[in-house]
Amino acid sequence: MSAMQFEVTSAGSRGRVGRLTLPHGVVDTPAFMPVGTYGTVKGLTPRQLRASGVQMVLSNTYHLAQRPGVETVTRLGGIHRFMGWDGPILTDSGGFQAFSLAEHVKVDEQGALFRSPIDGARMHLTPEGVVDLEVGLGVDIGMAFDVCVADPGDRRSAAEGAARTLRWTRRTRAAMQEPSLTSIFAIQQGGLFEDLRRENAEALIELDFPGYAVGGLSVGEGREDTMRVAAASVEMLPTAKPRYMMGMGTPADLVDLCGWGYDLFDCVLPTRNGRNGSLFTATGTVSIRNACHADSDGPLEDGCDCEACIGFSRGYLHHLAKRGEILGAVLCSLHNVRFYQRLMSKIRAALAAGLYDAFRRDFGARYQEGSGGSVDSDV
Repeated sequence: MSAMQFEVTSAGSRGRVGRLTLPHGVVDTPAFMPVGTYGTVKGLTPRQLRASGVQMVLSNTYHLAQRPGVETVTRLGGIHRFMGWDGPILTDSGGFQAFSLAEHVKVDEQGALFRSPIDGARMHLTPEGVVDLEVGLGVDIGMAFDVCVADPGDRRSAAEGAARTLRWTRRTRAAMQEPSLTSIFAIQQGGLFEDLRRENAEALIELDFPGYAVGGLSVGEGREDTMRVAAASVEMLPTAKPRYMMGMGTPADLVDLCGWGYDLFDCVLPTRNGRNGSLFTATGTVSIRNACHADSDGPLEDGCDCEACIGFSRGYLHHLAKRGEILGAVLCSLHNVRFYQRLMSKIRAALAAGLYDAFRRDFGARYQEGSGGSVDSDV
């Protein structure tokens, strides 16, 4: 039994609109989740997130289990009370960290042994242990522990990673015996190989999880390969359950992915880029640090209702960014988060009206992606 309900309210040849009901609230899908790895979306308060239209945020089981520890979070009232966010929360399992922190991790059939790059402390994550941690945190959705390979284009590595992911997911399923408010999603793997992903998906579907994710993409391969596999993978997952594309993406990615039928997304780009002065607008990215904005008294984006656009000029945002002021990082992050939520609202409206092809053409004609400046990592 799952504490989650998912209803597709509108579906056509181009994506679908739905409603995801969870213990801590309702999420309109397709939905984008800002990333709050350590229990906070960097620089933004829960009230600011709500005002921006955010309904659900993502955090990370591995990092929270390291610091402050699940016991501490539980003692302080659970993850929602701990971080002051009363809406739904999804946590990644730590599978991606086993990939991204590879030099500090030893992976075997039992699980992954992490050595903290901060203080050398050791943590052993197993499929069963991850379920316990996610339930202990009290999140609405947790992810099964999976294997993300460094080279998704290497068939042998992709096959071995998918096979181990399946074995670990079977152990995850066996650990989900007690009723819980936390719903666990399975993660499809298989690198850039559609046959491996199809085989993996078919076996995962037999385990009857409440939701399914596509993992192991956008980890360094070219965008053409990423999107080819993403388009094929969504067709392999159950239509009656939420389908989650992990770790993506840019606004252009989201417009494509929503048209193919994905329901959930997360990515660090809105806040990571915002902290570095790279801002999303309807016509593309703007690097607010560029000198051309220094004397501009107009808003960052006409028609945007975020606090940065209503209350401040481009010239002021440029000044803050050049001085490295914290307020600049906050306002720019706030604008980017609001931009993503406005984009998702437009996507849902176009899908519901059956006008998605026209929406996608109009978006593509106006929006030009580019490098908006240097970035750093949220993790």
